[in-house]
Amino acid sequence: MSYLALYRKYRPQTFDKVVGQEHITKTLENQVKNNKISHAYLFCGTRGTGKTSVAKIFARAINCENPVNGSPCGQCNACKQLSQASNMDVMEIDAASNNRVDEIREIREKVKYPPVVGKYKVYIVDEVHMLTDSAFNALLKTLEEPPAHCVFILATTEVQKLPATILSRCMRFDFKLIEQNVLEEMLKNIFNDSGIKYEDEAVAFIAKEGNGSARDTLSIADMCVSFGNGNVTYDAVLQVLGVNDDYKLCELVQNIIDEDAGAYITNINDLVKDGKSLSMLARDMSIYFRNLMVIKNCKDYKGLIVVRKDIENRMLQQTQSVTNDELTEFLNEFGQVELNLRYSVRPQLLIEIAGLKCMKIKKKI
Repeated sequence: MSYLALYRKYRPQTFDKVVGQEHITKTLENQVKNNKISHAYLFCGTRGTGKTSVAKIFARAINCENPVNGSPCGQCNACKQLSQASNMDVMEIDAASNNRVDEIREIREKVKYPPVVGKYKVYIVDEVHMLTDSAFNALLKTLEEPPAHCVFILATTEVQKLPATILSRCMRFDFKLIEQNVLEEMLKNIFNDSGIKYEDEAVAFIAKEGNGSARDTLSIADMCVSFGNGNVTYDAVLQVLGVNDDYKLCELVQNIIDEDAGAYITNINDLVKDGKSLSMLARDMSIYFRNLMVIKNCKDYKGLIVVRKDIENRMLQQTQSVTNDELTEFLNEFGQVELNLRYSVRPQLLIEIAGLKCMKIKKKI
C-alpha cells in the first residue's frame, strides 16, 4: 500500500476525534440524536480547521442506521458504502473548478432523485465563495426549497464573499483556530500511535508553526518525521523549517543591546554565507523581540512562548537591559523590514540597517 500523509491517515471518522471544535461537533451530534436535520449548513473558517472532515462525518451520521452518540457507527451498510469514493449519495464539489452556472443547474437536476443507500443525499460544496454571481443565483432557489431528502453543506474560507441571500438560508458554523496545547496533544497521540520518537520541545515548535491549523501542523510533522527518520528532534524541526537557530538570534539581539555594530554586521554576514533566508531572519527577529516582551511583562509566560531552557535563561537576563519602549521600537523596525524585503534588491542591507537603527533607538531612549 502506498504511503498516506499523516493528515489523511489520521483524518477523524467520528465527531469525538475532531480537535478544537467542540462548540460545533456537540451541536451536530445533538441534531443527529434528535433527528432535527436542517436543509443547509455553512461551515466557515481558516484552512485546515476541520470543515471538510466534519462535513463528511455529518453526512455519514445522518445516513447511519445505528448512530453512536450522534456519530456514524462505521459498521452498518450505509456507513460502509458512504465511506467509498464511488458512492452516489455524498457528493463533494470543488467550487473553485466547478463555479459556473451550468454546473449548479446540473446539481439542481440531480437533487430531485432520491438517495441510493441512506435517508439523505448530501452535497458538500467546498470553497463555495468561488461561485460566480449567476451560479449563486442558480443555487439560491434550491437552497430555499430543497427536496426533503437533500442536505447542502457549504464550506468556505472567505465567508465575507458570500451573498446575504445565501447566508440567510444556511445554519452557520464558524470553525475557530485550534489552540496550541490542543495541537500538541494531537501530535503526541499520533506520534505515540505511530511509534515515532519525539522531543517535547519539537512537538511544541511544530504546533506553534501550525498557526492553529491541524492540517498544516500534520504536514509540518510529516516532513520532520521523514527528515529525522522516525525521530523528531528540536534541531531537526529547525532545519526542516529553515528557521534560524535560537542561539544565533540570541547573539544578534545581544549585539543590539550591547550596541556592538561590528559584531552584529559580522553575524548577519555569517548567516548569509550559511544560506539562511533573510525574510525568515526578519520574521524570527520579530518573534524573538515579541517573546522578550512577553517574558518581561507576563508572570506566567511559559505557556506563551516556545524556547529552550538555556535560551529562556539568557532571555530573562536580556529583559533586564531593555525597556518596553525599546522593545516596541525594535518590533516596529523589524516588522517594517518584513514588509520591505519583498521589494528590495539588497535584503542584507535592510537587515543591517534595522539593527543599527535599533542601536540608535537604545542610545536615544
